[in-house]
Amino acid sequence: MYSVFVYGTLKKDEPNHHWLSNNKSGYSKFVCSAETIERYPLIIATKYNVPFLLYSPGNGEFVKGEIYEVDENVLKDLDELEEHPNFYIREEHFVRCVSGTEIKIKVWIYFIKQFKQELLNLPMLENYTSRCDHKYVPRYNRNPDYDHKQIILL
Repeated sequence: MYSVFVYGTLKKDEPNHHWLSNNKSGYSKFVCSAETIERYPLIIATKYNVPFLLYSPGNGEFVKGEIYEVDENVLKDLDELEEHPNFYIREEHFVRCVSGTEIKIKVWIYFIKQFKQELLNLPMLENYTSRCDHKYVPRYNRNPDYDHKQIILL
């Protein structure tokens, strides 16, 4: 089993949560609400309002999210969704559970590591929700010719 920290559209009540809650090919279980123990920039970018966690420790906020225990099949599905290792990079870091006990857990987190520095000028979030002014657009509603990597990556 693997522990994964999700901070964007994979959280409960968000558009991609079905990758965890309805995954017929594997196992996933909610562990706790959590937050990073380092500050990171969580931004919303592209015309599709996608949340991105940039790897720039010390910048941004203590990002709130959720920890899930998943099996290898679900982890592979998440890697596919996040385009690991060609877009997001999955790395192990510690986060702290914030529901009840404040224990630290080592988890996998998906980061954008090679990003355009001007992205650090965008507003940085502590807690992502798609139910704000910015409406997340799911992949199936996007232009297939649109390349979000050109906007985000170096």
